Amino acid sequence: MIATQLTKYGEVPLPEGIVSRTISNNNGLDMHILVSRPDEQKRPLIILAHGFPELAYSWRHILPAIASLGYVVVAPDQRGYGQTTGWSNRFEDSIEPFNLVNLARDIVGLVGALGYHQAQTIIGHDAGSYVAGTCALIRPDIFQSCVMMSAPFTGTPPLDQDSTSRLTRPSLLNFESQLNALKEPRKHYQVYYSTSYANGEMMNASQGLHQFIRAYYHHKSADWQDNQPVKLTSWDAEIMAQMPTYYIMNKNDTMPETVAPHMPSENQIKDCHWLTNEELAVYVSEYNRNTFQGGLQWYRCSVEGVNQKAMSLFAGCRITVPSLFLSGKKDWGIYQTPGAIECMRDQVCTSMKDIVLIDNAGHWVQQEQSQAVIDTLSDFLGII
Repeated sequence: MIATQLTKYGEVPLPEGIVSRTISNNNGLDMHILVSRPDEQKRPLIILAHGFPELAYSWRHILPAIASLGYVVVAPDQRGYGQTTGWSNRFEDSIEPFNLVNLARDIVGLVGALGYHQAQTIIGHDAGSYVAGTCALIRPDIFQSCVMMSAPFTGTPPLDQDSTSRLTRPSLLNFESQLNALKEPRKHYQVYYSTSYANGEMMNASQGLHQFIRAYYHHKSADWQDNQPVKLTSWDAEIMAQMPTYYIMNKNDTMPETVAPHMPSENQIKDCHWLTNEELAVYVSEYNRNTFQGGLQWYRCSVEGVNQKAMSLFAGCRITVPSLFLSGKKDWGIYQTPGAIECMRDQVCTSMKDIVLIDNAGHWVQQEQSQAVIDTLSDFLGII
């Protein structure tokens, strides 16, 4: 049952051509979705999957433009986020519902609830890239193509014990001791995000939630001039510590303390066309209501091995549908797992059409350089 259409996300008007709805996804969620061309059922379906700390709203510039190419385009607030309900944000509750296979089940259920049997493509950004990759890998009969953004998807555990057949990385919990032992001790942001106290420290940031999220978005964008990513060759702690502190944090800092020194100036905020204060208020409102814990559960599934266990059922599978990877040239996310982009290109995807890096974009590529992303997606959709 689809709820009444709305043209606002909370108190903020949505761009023309987008409506807000709620729909049961057949997997325990009442899923809040943003939709362009919602009533044109004969048009092919495209799903947009956001990452952290984002929302369906992060696709606001992309939705109507891609819909204008002849598609129904749907961006859900995923499990743990926004106005979607049916999940728990209590740290002490089970994190199993947040594993990658169940997140893919959420999207499969959504496709069916929308009245479709297939989606032309699924496009995922950041942690949503892993959801998109998982969907395409385990249900190529439903997802006919796949776009992964900013976070290379490295597939399943290997089918056999030959670790060279897939990229392996050390346990982050074990790697943490190496980072702690550096002359200037550091820690991995995903380990921090998996702790019981990370959510409280972010929600109670001394600078306030609005200022924290503003600084976080700025710090990982191309607007922060020191984002000059380079390829990292190994999991050596000294090498990994080349990354900015939003990835390899100073050992004793919280995330709000990490980003606070990089808060943009008033003029920089005024000039930030891709995230106005009105748009930022949508994120602040949603995280103030839900907290970050729902999204942090995703990180816990990775750090604590829950994803690896769930994905082991599909060991050895590859993405066989046409696929694309795109990211910002100023995005360290491409390199934060050494060897990941090569693994995705050469081992995981058998029909990788291109790897595109967008000029003047950092991690939030679909917001920072929306037109370049629209043009790239349009080219990809034209060849599949």
